[in-house]
Amino acid sequence: MSYTKIVMRNTRQTNINIHRDAWVEINISNLENNIKQIRSNIPQGTKLLGVVKADAYGHGAVMLAPTILATGIDMLGVASIDEGVDLRQAGIDCEILVLGAVPVWAVESAVKNDLSISIFSKDHIKACEQAFARTGIKPKVHIKLDTGMNRIGVRTEDAVEFIKEVQSKDFINLQGIFTHLAAAEELDKAQEQFQKWDKIINSVDTEGLLLHIQNSVGTICYDVKNSNMRRVGICLYGLYPDFPNIEFKKPKLKQLISLKGRIVNIHTAKDTEGVSYCHTYTAQGDRTIATVPIGYADGVPRLLSNKIKATLNGVEVPQVGNITMDQMMFDITGVKAEIGDIITLLDENHSIDTWASILNTINYELTCRLKVRLPRVYTRG
Repeated sequence: MSYTKIVMRNTRQTNINIHRDAWVEINISNLENNIKQIRSNIPQGTKLLGVVKADAYGHGAVMLAPTILATGIDMLGVASIDEGVDLRQAGIDCEILVLGAVPVWAVESAVKNDLSISIFSKDHIKACEQAFARTGIKPKVHIKLDTGMNRIGVRTEDAVEFIKEVQSKDFINLQGIFTHLAAAEELDKAQEQFQKWDKIINSVDTEGLLLHIQNSVGTICYDVKNSNMRRVGICLYGLYPDFPNIEFKKPKLKQLISLKGRIVNIHTAKDTEGVSYCHTYTAQGDRTIATVPIGYADGVPRLLSNKIKATLNGVEVPQVGNITMDQMMFDITGVKAEIGDIITLLDENHSIDTWASILNTINYELTCRLKVRLPRVYTRG
């Protein structure tokens, strides 16, 4: 099955059949631009792993995978076996690495679905032996090192011994070694991890292995000697992480995600009347209020109430009143509009970074939230 057929099939079945006046649009052209920008920013011959965990950060992993792979990404990274299986069932046949911890009882499932797994304990080694005994297939693995994240991985002091032990096992197909930067935006902390990484890698035989330490920030900002693959996540989707205060070539990324809804009601809130729960907004003079069927159950945090703006027929309008579970209101006074007109909450001119700044969080969290109930429509240009 070709990638094109995958996209068309899923588009017809799950994304065009919309039964509500609110949706997320994903711009495929912007995805292609971002991958080309990232690819042009790294040494020739370096492999790229595209991180599509959490349903591609809320953008739709199955739908985007064909474009990601066709535009210059060599393999995909997911958080769990289930995410990898979803891609396999959709016909995606590239290399897929499960970046997160895999339960020992699930290793056999990974083998049967041709998924590479992250290992970092003797229990993992034993589980790989058992899976090989039952399937006759050597589990494909990447050894995960903990060089400073303190999350999962082999501790630095035990890393060389563990790598050599795995290399001695004829029932394991060792494909790579990797670690993760805990604070890539802080040069001194990143350098500490690079030094630990180099010391380990220089102490073992790495011929034929994929070596990867750089995430999105690391991919763009740092050149690491013992690295032949880089992992990119949030940058694929046109959003910037926090960068260190150093000189580097910043890629020109374009946000993929837009959030839109149609006006379902227009009415007048008279002078001194409150809008929405708790009347956190009070009309100063008669105001024209438009209601859009998007709420916090769709992933728009209630804490954004009275703090964001959107675009209606080319005019910027403020959101007013508390955002409710399924609806929110905008003050469209003076704007020529009618029921059915589209209000755009997010697009290239309304970055989700603005929302993140208001909430003192990261853009990753918010894109993941928007996949809850909103249909996704995939566009180009």
